[in-house]
Amino acid sequence: MKIAMFTDAYWPRVNGVTVSVDSFSIALAKEGHEVLIVCSHYPQDINNPVSLQKELESEKYLKIVKVPSFPLVVSKEDRVAKANKLNWVFKQVDAFNPDIIHINTEMVIADFGFSYARTHNLAVIYTLHTMWEDYAPHYVPMVPAWIVRFVIRRWQESVLRRSYRVIVPTPQIEDLLNSYKMNIKPFLLPTGIDIKLFEHEEAEVIDFRKKQEEKFPVLKNKRILLFAGRIGKEKNVGFLLNIMPGILAKHPDVVLFIAGNGPDLEYYREEAKRAGIENNCLFPGYFTRSDLSLIYSISEIFMFPSLTDTQGLVTLEAMLSGKPVVAIGAMGTLTVMGGDNGGFMVKNDEAEFTARVIDLLDDPELYKRKSLDAKIHACTWSIEEMTKKLITIYQTTVSDYIEEFGHRITPVWELIIQKRWWKINQMILKKKTKRSWQKILAKLSIKEE
Repeated sequence: MKIAMFTDAYWPRVNGVTVSVDSFSIALAKEGHEVLIVCSHYPQDINNPVSLQKELESEKYLKIVKVPSFPLVVSKEDRVAKANKLNWVFKQVDAFNPDIIHINTEMVIADFGFSYARTHNLAVIYTLHTMWEDYAPHYVPMVPAWIVRFVIRRWQESVLRRSYRVIVPTPQIEDLLNSYKMNIKPFLLPTGIDIKLFEHEEAEVIDFRKKQEEKFPVLKNKRILLFAGRIGKEKNVGFLLNIMPGILAKHPDVVLFIAGNGPDLEYYREEAKRAGIENNCLFPGYFTRSDLSLIYSISEIFMFPSLTDTQGLVTLEAMLSGKPVVAIGAMGTLTVMGGDNGGFMVKNDEAEFTARVIDLLDDPELYKRKSLDAKIHACTWSIEEMTKKLITIYQTTVSDYIEEFGHRITPVWELIIQKRWWKINQMILKKKTKRSWQKILAKLSIKEE
């Protein structure tokens, strides 16, 4: 099967959608399917220092079309494809000749995908990755939240109306979808994790720890409490800064390691200073996927306070590294942990969160038990198993669509643009001319050379 993935977020942009699209695409390719990724172009520069390593690895398996783009006004990290590149994108997708269109965004790239599917009579499946009604108010704080949510809801409805089928990664997003009352029965499919990425030799982990200690001397003889993700207010990072004084009072040998980048990085650095914990709080910035997997390995506990994370992928990644997790039970985290599996799932309460972290730091036996439990639990979320389910979803969707709307077509305007009719007429004209010429020569008794 040939699958065309449309997404605004892709390497070197680092977020959950990028990881989801890339993980599924590579797994599909390894299963023998062909995948084309149509995405917004993100420049590689000093302000976005993610290594090209992951992207280069993906290009071994996938076809990638990067659409010229411009920065999103409300988020410097993100970019939006240029709308005037529609015809150019159509030509790239035509050359690939997909069987199904899979939309993973709501921006201009989504419009490209929906337009291509409509004009070529192809099934389009859409994954609702993000709770935009919760996220969007953080991007435009100057606008009343109710207005932002109203606009986002109308926008989301337009995307859903154009989708033939919908995938949701969590039951919470399924509840959101049902709230739109659009009579859509979704497929529930969480993003899987590449287990091999989190398997490391002990010597590799020791060497990585040594390098990090050389770079950040404060890590020497300290236990790492890790957070990984986008550094934005919607991730509730301030929650961790608030609880650190209480943890340090009992365990002064810990360091809060906040791995990632985002629009509020400098704000939280200042907050750490105001809280008096700047000597026990590190903001090292972005890490490549391979380095991040090693960061998990050298940490003690993974702490995740986000209330809006839709998939909880970083939680699973920490678990695969054998690290107990203390997290607020909301959204994707609630789904992947399903209770106290591999750690503690707590309420949005600073005292309870702090107590569970201290329990793990105090009790070696409890820590060992939760560490083993974390790895066993996370292994059930492998990308291989989730990809098998995705393939079945694709096959069902294509089959249902063909039964309802028929097979793929080539638009008349595209045939004209490609000059196919002209080529056909040219061939007919040449044949007629040749036959007429042969008749004339025959009458004149002249042999054709």
